[in-house]
Amino acid sequence: MSEDPKPKYQQIVAFLRKAIGNGEYQPGQKLPSEADLVARFSTSRLTVQRALKELQHQDLIERRAGSGTYVRQSESRAGHVFGLLIPGLGETEIFEPICLGMARAAGAGNSSLMWGDATHNTQDKEKQTRELCEHYIAREVSGIFFAPLELTPGKDDVNQWVVETLSKAGIPVVLLDRCVYQYPRRSAFDLVGIDNRRAGFTVTQHLLRHGCRRLVFVAKPDSASTVDARIHGFRDALEAAGLSAATGQIHIGDPDDIESIRSMVSTISPDGIVCANDITAAHLMQTLQGLGIAIPKQIRMVGIDDVKYAGLLAVPLTTLHQPCHEIGEVAISTMLERIAKPGLPARDILLACKLVIRRSCGSHPREEQS
Repeated sequence: MSEDPKPKYQQIVAFLRKAIGNGEYQPGQKLPSEADLVARFSTSRLTVQRALKELQHQDLIERRAGSGTYVRQSESRAGHVFGLLIPGLGETEIFEPICLGMARAAGAGNSSLMWGDATHNTQDKEKQTRELCEHYIAREVSGIFFAPLELTPGKDDVNQWVVETLSKAGIPVVLLDRCVYQYPRRSAFDLVGIDNRRAGFTVTQHLLRHGCRRLVFVAKPDSASTVDARIHGFRDALEAAGLSAATGQIHIGDPDDIESIRSMVSTISPDGIVCANDITAAHLMQTLQGLGIAIPKQIRMVGIDDVKYAGLLAVPLTTLHQPCHEIGEVAISTMLERIAKPGLPARDILLACKLVIRRSCGSHPREEQS
C-alpha cells in the first residue's frame, strides 16, 4: 500500500470497492470500523472518513449512527422483511387496520411483515415484548415497526430497553401511533400517527361549543404518551375558550370502577366528558348508565379513534376518526425512506383526522372535517 502513488483516501476507496465487488462484503454486511481502516492504511481518521463519504456518495455503502458502516442493499434485491413489535395488537383496535394498511403497502413493494404475539397478562406481556425484540434481531429483519408498550407498570423500562437494543443492533425503527417518551420529550426515531394534542383540542372544543362548562378528561392509569398529549390539547381548548384551569378536571382511573366514577360525578358534576380513547368511552358509558346517568341528556361524551364499534354503542359515540389504513401505508414508505437515507433527521409524520359526530355529544349525527 505504501508504494501506491494514489492519495490514501483513494486507496481506501479502491480497496473497499474491490472487496465489495468480489463479494468479500455482502449487501447489508458491516464493513471494518474506522479504527481498523486507520490502522490498516496507516492514515488519519479524517482520511478514512473522506473515503467512506466518497463511497456513500456512490451509493455503495450506508453509515448508521452509533452502529457502523454497511454495504448498501441493492435496489434489485428481494424485498425487505420487517418485524411488527406491537404489544397491544389484540387490545387496541386501531392496530388491526394499521397493520392491514402496512401489509397492503409492503406487498406492493415486494416486502413482507413478520408478526409476533403478546399475551394480555401484564407481566408476560412485558417479558414477551423483550423476547420478540430479541427474536427479530436474531432473524436479522430489515427494520421494526414498534408501538411502545402501555398499560403496564414497567412499560417505560421495557420501551427504553427495546429502543436501546435495536439501536445497538443497527436495526431501523419506525414508531407507530406513539412515542417512547411522555410528551413533550422526543425520541430519535421516526413516528407515524396523528397529532394527539390537536386531537384532544378538537374533541374538547366540540363539547365547549355545545355549551359544556364543567369538563372532565378520563384516562386509564399507565396510558401511552398519546394520552398525555391529548390531555395537553384538552387544557389548550379550555384556555382558548377563556376558561380557568379549574373548569377542566383530569380523572385517571378504571372506567369500570363504579364507586370511583360515582365519586367523580358527585364531586365535579361534569356536563361533558372527554375520554382518552374509544375503549375508555365504551366502558365509562356502561358505568354511567349503571349509575342511572343519561347520555347525552345529563352528560355529553366524546372519544378519540373511531374504532369499529364506536357507532354501535348503546349511545353511538362522537369521536375523532384515525385514518388507520393510511397510517399503515405511510409507515411502510417512511421505513423504506429511512433505510435508503439513514442520515435523515427523525420525523413526526402526522396524518389529518376528521370529527365524526354521533348522538353521545347531543348533536345530530353528521360528519365534519377537523
